[in-house]
Amino acid sequence: MSSQDHPVSSFKDKIKSSWPYTLTVAIIGLMSLWIRTYPSNTVFLSDGSVRFTANDAWFHMRTLRVLLENYPHRMFLDPMTNYPNGSYIHFGPLFDQMMAITSLILGMGHPSSHLVDTVGAYFPAVLGALTVIPVYYIGKYIGGHKTGILAAIVIAFAPGHFLLHSMIGSTDHHIAESLFSTFFMMFFMLALISAKEKKLRFEDVFNKNLKVLKEPFIYAVMAGVMYSAYQLCWPGGSLFLLIVLVYAVFQCIFDNFQNESSDYLGFTGVITCLVSTILILPFVHPDMGFSLYYYSWFHVITAIGAMAGFAALSLIQRESKRKKMKTYYYPLIILGAGILGFIFIKVLSPSLYSLIINAPSTIFGIQQGGPSTIGEASSMFRIGDKIVLSEAYKYFTPTGFLASLLGIVILAANLFRKPKPQEVLLLIWSLLILFAIYGQNRFAYYYSINISILSAYLGGLLLDKVKWNELDQKFKNTVKLPEDIPKAFKFIKVQQIFAVLAIVLFLIYPVYGSAILYTKISNGTPDQWVEACDWLRSNTPDPGMNYNAVYEAPKNGEMFQYPDTAYGVMSWWDYGHYIETIGHRMPNANPFQAGIGGRRVSINETNQPGAATFFTAPSEEEASAVLEAIDPRPDKAGARYIMSDARMATVMFSAIPKWTLDTEGYDQAYWIGNQYQSIPTARYFNTMKAKLHIFDGNGLKHYRMVYETEAYQSNEVAYKQVYNYFYGGKLPEVDTGSVKIFEYVKGANITGMASPNETVKISTTILTDKGRTFEYTQSTTTDSQGRYEFTVPYSTEGPIAGQTQFDTAPSGPYVLSYGDTTKEVKVSEEAVLKGEEIKV
Repeated sequence: MSSQDHPVSSFKDKIKSSWPYTLTVAIIGLMSLWIRTYPSNTVFLSDGSVRFTANDAWFHMRTLRVLLENYPHRMFLDPMTNYPNGSYIHFGPLFDQMMAITSLILGMGHPSSHLVDTVGAYFPAVLGALTVIPVYYIGKYIGGHKTGILAAIVIAFAPGHFLLHSMIGSTDHHIAESLFSTFFMMFFMLALISAKEKKLRFEDVFNKNLKVLKEPFIYAVMAGVMYSAYQLCWPGGSLFLLIVLVYAVFQCIFDNFQNESSDYLGFTGVITCLVSTILILPFVHPDMGFSLYYYSWFHVITAIGAMAGFAALSLIQRESKRKKMKTYYYPLIILGAGILGFIFIKVLSPSLYSLIINAPSTIFGIQQGGPSTIGEASSMFRIGDKIVLSEAYKYFTPTGFLASLLGIVILAANLFRKPKPQEVLLLIWSLLILFAIYGQNRFAYYYSINISILSAYLGGLLLDKVKWNELDQKFKNTVKLPEDIPKAFKFIKVQQIFAVLAIVLFLIYPVYGSAILYTKISNGTPDQWVEACDWLRSNTPDPGMNYNAVYEAPKNGEMFQYPDTAYGVMSWWDYGHYIETIGHRMPNANPFQAGIGGRRVSINETNQPGAATFFTAPSEEEASAVLEAIDPRPDKAGARYIMSDARMATVMFSAIPKWTLDTEGYDQAYWIGNQYQSIPTARYFNTMKAKLHIFDGNGLKHYRMVYETEAYQSNEVAYKQVYNYFYGGKLPEVDTGSVKIFEYVKGANITGMASPNETVKISTTILTDKGRTFEYTQSTTTDSQGRYEFTVPYSTEGPIAGQTQFDTAPSGPYVLSYGDTTKEVKVSEEAVLKGEEIKV
């Protein structure tokens, strides 16, 4: 119980005194739910379909449907992505299980597809609204009811990542991480407070003193349950285990200097970690060894290690007190014990040691190379070599972010007096999450929790300065009936009014105003990608896979055995989930950063085949070699279709070569107008990416456009203007299909005879499904015998059954010309698919 709250004599009295706050928190939660479901019309479309707003949301809905189809069996290997390897699912099982159970209950055991979509769409909004509960209680135990209410209000409308991840349609596990990690911190804090107030000692455990143990034990068990729930939403949940361990070290040192026992902390930590160890065990995949990204022995060992750490901190302190050692020996002993522990781990398991040592850098470190292009993995405070705060201001509002920093400073200053365990815990928690968003801005949805509590903490201190508790007590003593409310206003002082106004203007209004703006942000799946993937699903051959089946993972490192009809779809990794979940086809790369290829560490490495090496390939031959290398099976290309969009070819392109660690020469600075501007160079226009999207695949032998969506305004026109001006091109300076689908084919071989060393040209006009036309041309020179050969990817006779049902095709036969000779050539679809020869 906070010292700022009035004690109550019984449970009945406690309920009676707290109901106004409970009601207030419930109202705040409903307001929070309202703002998260405000843009529902952008999620539920007029045709009854649901448009999920997050990339991973589509994949979560896939894993949810597979789970419901095979309940209770869950997919672990997904062979429908990262073709031809498949991807192991690192998502935690709890988020999908919660949605599945909700769907089964509401659907009476047989939920309809629309019901499942509806549950999935609303689920993040509900979890986001529920977060006000643990935030309120943490605030309450930091600074009383008023601080708790303020914290609940701020988190209810907190903008940025927290709001975006908890908005309707953003069906992702991130908001579940925030909810359960906050509940974990709440129960851990309550266990600490209770155990310390009851002066819990390890002797109470041996003597079975239930009067002392009962309440701390229950809170510690709940902390373990919530930590496990958090871990089962995200395998990287060991982050919060690190936070409480770092806190424990500092708290034990403070307790030691103040000559106080740390048994309460050791007891809380041991029980919490023991419960976590038990609950995580059933979900461990032994074949994963020690892995941070999948549920493995790492999660068990770290929980057991943390349990040993908590126990050691307390026992070492007891022993140092018993031997009357000087207080500064204690931190030195802890340091020595930690070093010995790491040495022991390194000797026992070098792989585990390496994982533990390197794990913090994956969270707190600045990403380099390709990973630096992942939006959510970039630093919130760095753009290049510059330190900036604009992103923090955007996500948290300027007053909210600065209030959190001031709150941290005040909590740090409190360390020089006798700090409460909950204050030290909040300080360490906030500092480590602040460091985490320096490394990766994705953790901003965690820091929103800290900002809410720290802002409320400042607001609570301000209200203490104007004697708010006295006003609160006078209101309670005066207001017995509704008609008594006017009488109570006479107790309000001017400084209290100004304090409330300051809190509203600087803490509450900014987050509310920013949240309203966030609800109007269009964050849905691009219509053109939905259209293109729908076409892919309806007009391309069935790959022969059971989309909703649970497949067993291959053993002993073997490859998954795909049917002969299987094939991949090459695109940049951002779009992999769209291809799989909307198009029901198998992308080569996906948002798990699988299938990208390239280099990861050094320019001296071999470029691995994948999306990055395909799209940056400087020739058609090298690009095709990448596709052939992706699938090691003979006569089997890694991809049959390539999907490209205008953003990928322009503003996003710079991210692609970063994965190959070879970024020089794709653009060049020119003085244009009154400033330098970066424009694409010849190296860019020679890439496979430009050949496909900017040039429509003109002149390519094995790639043909089979579909394009409507054109949208993009940078494509500017790129074509550069090409025409600097490189003598004659491209029409217009936007073309926003998303284009190409097919990789063997191509028909057109052969013939002409005069030796004569230039021969072949061309045709391609008419796309949207009515746009462009010229397809090739030219060659006959050999000394007068022979010539062309490989062309388009058939003039249209599609055939069981193959691609394209509408984009030549408007007439090919025209072959040399000298004064002109010939028309018709090409069948069979010739294109089988690589047959057509003699002219």
